[in-house]
Amino acid sequence: MKKLYLFLITVLIIICPGYSRQNDSSSQPIELKSPDGQIIFSFQIKNDYPSYSVLYKAHSLIKDSRLSLEFKETGEFGRGIKVNDPVFRSADESYDLVVGKAKTIRNIFHEVLIPLVEKRSPNQLINLVVRVFNDGIAFRYEFPKQNGWKLLSLMSENSTFNLAGNPVVLTLFRSDFKTSHEGLYTKLLLNEIKPDTLMDMPALFDFHGIYMAITEAELVDYAGMYLIKKNGILTSKLSPLPGQEEICVKAGLPHKSPWRVMMISDRIGDLFESNILTNLNEPCKIEDTSWIKPGKATWPWWNGTVVGDSSITPGNNFETNKYYIDFCARNGLEYHSVVESGGHEWYENNGTGYAPGTMVDVTKPVDGLDMQKVCDYAKSKGVGIRVWVHWAALYPQLDEAFVQYEKWGIKGLMVDFMDRDDQVMVNIQNEILQKAAEHHLHIQFHGAYKPTGMHRTYPNEFTREGTLNYEVDKWDTTVTPAHDLNIVFTRLLAGATDYHLGGFRAVPENKFTVHYIKPLVMGTRCHMLAMYVILESYLSMVCDYPEAYEGQPGFEFIREVPTIWDQTRVLDAKVSQYMIMAREKNSIWYVGSITDAPRDETISFSFLPSGEYSAEIFTDVPGNANGVKKVTIEVTSDSKINLHLDQGGGMVIHLSRK
Repeated sequence: MKKLYLFLITVLIIICPGYSRQNDSSSQPIELKSPDGQIIFSFQIKNDYPSYSVLYKAHSLIKDSRLSLEFKETGEFGRGIKVNDPVFRSADESYDLVVGKAKTIRNIFHEVLIPLVEKRSPNQLINLVVRVFNDGIAFRYEFPKQNGWKLLSLMSENSTFNLAGNPVVLTLFRSDFKTSHEGLYTKLLLNEIKPDTLMDMPALFDFHGIYMAITEAELVDYAGMYLIKKNGILTSKLSPLPGQEEICVKAGLPHKSPWRVMMISDRIGDLFESNILTNLNEPCKIEDTSWIKPGKATWPWWNGTVVGDSSITPGNNFETNKYYIDFCARNGLEYHSVVESGGHEWYENNGTGYAPGTMVDVTKPVDGLDMQKVCDYAKSKGVGIRVWVHWAALYPQLDEAFVQYEKWGIKGLMVDFMDRDDQVMVNIQNEILQKAAEHHLHIQFHGAYKPTGMHRTYPNEFTREGTLNYEVDKWDTTVTPAHDLNIVFTRLLAGATDYHLGGFRAVPENKFTVHYIKPLVMGTRCHMLAMYVILESYLSMVCDYPEAYEGQPGFEFIREVPTIWDQTRVLDAKVSQYMIMAREKNSIWYVGSITDAPRDETISFSFLPSGEYSAEIFTDVPGNANGVKKVTIEVTSDSKINLHLDQGGGMVIHLSRK
């Protein structure tokens, strides 16, 4: 990895801009500004509780929001505290991401550490750490080592977000904490949200043209966070530890909470271009990252493991896998995924529905499948092998399995059906990720909570699911182009998502029918192509079967589109209506746009560096969902073009310098 250049300056309040405090009284505000001065965080003791507020360009977004925590051992921490002297500092650093939506990241912020001490015995100390960036705010709780307090049992973290006014909310409601985080999003006013209803994160808030998304970063050894509305105020709600509902986090001191993040801008595109989540995570802990190879992968389960060669009997066998490996080799796809066939996973298991039974072994392939032979053949073709595993089957054999996978030559795996984000499951996922890195394995989490920027620290985390996606087309009618757009403006703000991309049998919504084998997708083929640009994923799926692609218009775009990027730009966007995004890799630009309703759009190429470019443009053919019109023109940064997107449509552009 490129060496990090870090410039940290701890400064005194009297000489550094961005900080202020009126005097030493705990009742006076502590103020912290973003480097550009547009965001202002203010903290003070108000009504005997720690409280904060947030301004953006002089507009109130969060007002008088109380902070407190509840511990089993000592009760509430919050009321009746004093504020010791705050410690301010600034940072300006640059670092490179191994995988991400951008490569070289600048991380510039102002920070304050506010020591909060109980006035009563046992005089617990908790530090509130706040960072203000140009694109948002984050705060966390630090529990330092101290006399008389060795262990904590956190029952609730009552971080509140008292939003000003009545913003429009785009959110995913959940019924309980056992969730795959897959569902349909709801748009409504804040005052229309029912009390005590779990809201998943990220959630987007529109303050009449100022946008704020709330999520979390660096989720480590802690419970995942949701939002609920109490007395009209959004309040944090943590997943409880398994088997009870009282305690959410148990830990020894010192300890830290994740960052509570508010991404803020009056330009919605800034939230997508932001790298605030990786900025809040630790630097890469993998010394040698040369083995980490993002790319695209087959996913035969989605299409029904269709094999177009009548001489091959589809199944968990070498011939079926060879057929898909050869397809990858012909088309430059980096990975083939060995999953299952006929409803049975590739490894020994007497359970049903893929759940582990009484006899399960993720190191032993089923009869008829020689995994070493499959991996050796794939290697000879320049293709990597990935496998699918149920987390509950993998975890008891974690060390043994990873040793065997590395021996076979497997390059990565999908870990599925996690469906929780309590502290135990968070630690399991992070342990899987860390041990996988020791054996040069990448990880794709399914049935998993949102990303929290961990791919900076462990870049072998390629993607996460946490979305209702095109797999559902096999059994339901809910994943529409409108749903795709809601995903973009919520879940995508947290980072990479696996969406089962690549369906090449597009139909209008009113003609969609459910097919478990060879599923259909709603919208247009150009909409499907654009999703490879719009969605962030360092391991994009190519889900359909080989004959669905080869010789078909648009497949050439899938073959060439990257999965990691040097930079990302949002050219134009409107929440839940359309997105136009440009991404660049190695001086080659890719533009994608998706829409729900038909629309005409103007694409300005002003984002391009100077010079002449060849633009391959793929657009919808009205009335033909699988039609692709392809033209090649020359453009410069001064050029503009007008394009039409059909109902549920899209477009993509491939730009290379002449």
